[in-house]
Amino acid sequence: MTRSGLPSPGQAEADLDTPALVVDLDALERNLDRMASAARAAGVALRPHVKTHKSVTIAHMQLERGAVGVCVQTVSEAEAMVEGGIRDVVVANEVVGTGKLRRLASLAQKATITVCVDDAGNLDDLGRAVRRAGSSVGVMVEMNTAEYRAGVPPGELFLQLAQRVDSTSSLRFVGIQAYNGVAQHIRDHPSRQAATERNTALVKESVDMLARHGIRCEVVTGGGTGTYDLEAASEVYNEIQPGTYVFMDADYLANRDRLGGPFRDFEVSLHVLATVMSRRPNIAIVDAGLKAVSLGNGLPMVKGGRASYERFADEHGVLAPVEGPLPALGHQVRLIPVNCDPTVNLYDHIICLRNGGVEGVWPVDARGY
Repeated sequence: MTRSGLPSPGQAEADLDTPALVVDLDALERNLDRMASAARAAGVALRPHVKTHKSVTIAHMQLERGAVGVCVQTVSEAEAMVEGGIRDVVVANEVVGTGKLRRLASLAQKATITVCVDDAGNLDDLGRAVRRAGSSVGVMVEMNTAEYRAGVPPGELFLQLAQRVDSTSSLRFVGIQAYNGVAQHIRDHPSRQAATERNTALVKESVDMLARHGIRCEVVTGGGTGTYDLEAASEVYNEIQPGTYVFMDADYLANRDRLGGPFRDFEVSLHVLATVMSRRPNIAIVDAGLKAVSLGNGLPMVKGGRASYERFADEHGVLAPVEGPLPALGHQVRLIPVNCDPTVNLYDHIICLRNGGVEGVWPVDARGY
């Protein structure tokens, strides 16, 4: 180990301190290649969402495979990406507040920045901030896709806001943000497809309505890991924004494919490596609890399925047997988070593994933002 406590290249996985966030580079690279190939084949742009990995290194890997830019969720994520050399960033979210708007407008002096709006007052605030900065910001009007999500409902309100963007001198209307987050996690494929098609029909109506009023939608964007193929084939969306595909997680593994089998378009490349620190009859206690893996959406899976993660505390997780004996004291296990995004945000670094050893260590550049 180096003085910083980080592993050195060549160090064996078995010698890593735990808990540790590890990525299998071979699986990660295959995931990146598969999504890039799918977007190319469908003739749509790929703009991956980096809130999943928060890594400038991975963002550049995505750009090298043909991505047109990246999506972020916050101004701070945008700043981390631009500082890391990414020059086309969409904030796929509303930005509210004087300080954040000022930072966003300033960032647009260094890179192509686009942001979402769903409110006329916020749009006016954005326009003023951009004029003061002397920059230019692109604007996507976000279309509401489900209850409890941001966005403007399709129809007259959507048209009015788009017209207001189009008439604001310091801003440029780019298109429609229509990410159907709810559909990503509908388990069976026919229901997931039906929900996506309903949403896509509303998006098309909005595109056509804007065209009738002389407003061109340069970009119609959305689509996540669960529905990327459906939006890509829709002939309405011309850009997709998947994020989780780089790592995958237990939640997406619960989806079913077109034939009713497990959703396996992409591989699990990210794990939380943990060590058995205590053994008692019928339980094994590992050193990965609430501070090591996000538990907001459920308990993680244990890779291999020979044990189940049953309980947790701040620093501990309790494994129960499923098939065969539990791992012995000192043995390592790999956990698959239910939600990889907030799990990554718990760590400063991702440890990159290939062939059982450390190949590199990447900072989580946008951690905590």
